[in-house]
Amino acid sequence: MGAPRLALTFLTLPLVVRAAAGGQWCYDSQDPKCGPSHWKELKATCGGSQQSPIDIERRRLRRDGRLGDILFEGYDQAPPGKWRLTNDGHTVLLGLQGAAAAEHISIRGGGLPGTYRALQLHFHWGSPAGNGSEHTLDGRQFPMELHIVHINVNYRTLAEAKGHPNGLAVLGFFFTVSDTDNSNYNTIVAALRNVSHQGDSVDLASTFPLSNLLPHAGQLSKYYRYQGSLTTPDCSEVVVWTVFEEPVAVSRAQLGAFVSTVHFPAAGSAPLKMTNNFRPPQPLHGRRVRASRLASASGAARGARPLPWALLLLLPLPLLGARPS
Repeated sequence: MGAPRLALTFLTLPLVVRAAAGGQWCYDSQDPKCGPSHWKELKATCGGSQQSPIDIERRRLRRDGRLGDILFEGYDQAPPGKWRLTNDGHTVLLGLQGAAAAEHISIRGGGLPGTYRALQLHFHWGSPAGNGSEHTLDGRQFPMELHIVHINVNYRTLAEAKGHPNGLAVLGFFFTVSDTDNSNYNTIVAALRNVSHQGDSVDLASTFPLSNLLPHAGQLSKYYRYQGSLTTPDCSEVVVWTVFEEPVAVSRAQLGAFVSTVHFPAAGSAPLKMTNNFRPPQPLHGRRVRASRLASASGAARGARPLPWALLLLLPLPLLGARPS
């Protein structure tokens, strides 16, 4: 498949998802009347039996010896060309098909039912008062979650992939908050000020190896696998999910840039900060969640929920990372 077709596949992704909903959808932080509990009224699929995200309860998992190392091809290279960051009204989304040779960024192995080419990545986060990951781990919600969306190479378009239960593969990564900036995220964080409102987009100053955004390579063998769906309408149940145990650390200032800089579509006189753009965990309905060979599956107890990241600012710790202007 040539580059023009790849670019078209990516560019239509937000449009396909939005149109398929059959109406307006939003998050509760925008308007509870069109929030996640009402999505099934817009698209029946959102009330299906294989919905995402979920709570990953490690005491209920079964370890699967077939879930070995995932092969990340092209993740260690910075492809030539441009990557564009966009505010699509629901998240900030980085298209990965704008750079030359981007079709070679793919994943396979690790029990995946095929080879999957990277399309885009995006984020879900909370607010100054609370955390915002979509998946939870033993009931714990993290400050933010990264999703890297891949399409099965057997299918040429997103619409075609949605016709097959193995059509898409999404990698999910949790975030924790530290006092020092994660320099690997500087390029994205610095660009947020240029995508403050819906429809805004900007070419990043440079591409970079996607592996820079991930936990240390030695931690990528620890993950959880289940069959699920897109976490936004039309909620198509065509996603092979891989959620990694090891979180990525970013500074409070870097996380704060997402919460304070980006806006939802205007719904009145004043723009509304884009906060809590996550869907709550959905019922398992009998699905099995499997643990990779090295992932924790020992039944970690449900402990106290972590403090919201913003409340950590009240603790007597130095804030080392400066928020980008």
